[in-house]
Amino acid sequence: MALLILGVLLWAGAHFFKRLMPEARAKLGNGGKGLVALALVAAVVLMVIGYQRAEIIDLWGKPGWAVHVNNFLVLIAIFMMSPAPKRGRILAGMRHPMLTGFKAWAFAHLLVNGDVASVILFGGLLAWAVAEVIVINRTEPNWTPGPKGTYAKDGMFLVGSLILMVVIGYVHFWVGPWPYPS
Repeated sequence: MALLILGVLLWAGAHFFKRLMPEARAKLGNGGKGLVALALVAAVVLMVIGYQRAEIIDLWGKPGWAVHVNNFLVLIAIFMMSPAPKRGRILAGMRHPMLTGFKAWAFAHLLVNGDVASVILFGGLLAWAVAEVIVINRTEPNWTPGPKGTYAKDGMFLVGSLILMVVIGYVHFWVGPWPYPS
């Protein structure tokens, strides 16, 4: 569990660094981007290893319908994290589509994983995403939406999101359970 907790904290810290310590981040210049990227890769590695090694301590059971809701929310999350918000029309007026998609992904995984390690991982990442939106809104209060794209681009990114979801499902199977109902 220690590696898992450390990974979640490192993920949050690396993301908050620019917003909460702008002077320290500015002193690093362009090299700071590489440092933050390295910290994020390390965080993901720690989270994966920590999650895989964690003892399974169930807190709640997974309802049968939760897998379908999970997969639908993950598809929405992938679409929100695609270029659709900037190039499409549907999400063009949304300020934080990527973080909202991340929150949907984390919540979806909490639905289907009712053990302590999952609450630490997905609950911790959900809490980070909520806090990140708050911090961004406070540090950058003046935001205006960009130009709206087309519905055709939204359709293109939706098809891409479906394909990516299948690919992610197969990768998911290598590191965890098969995510699709049998």
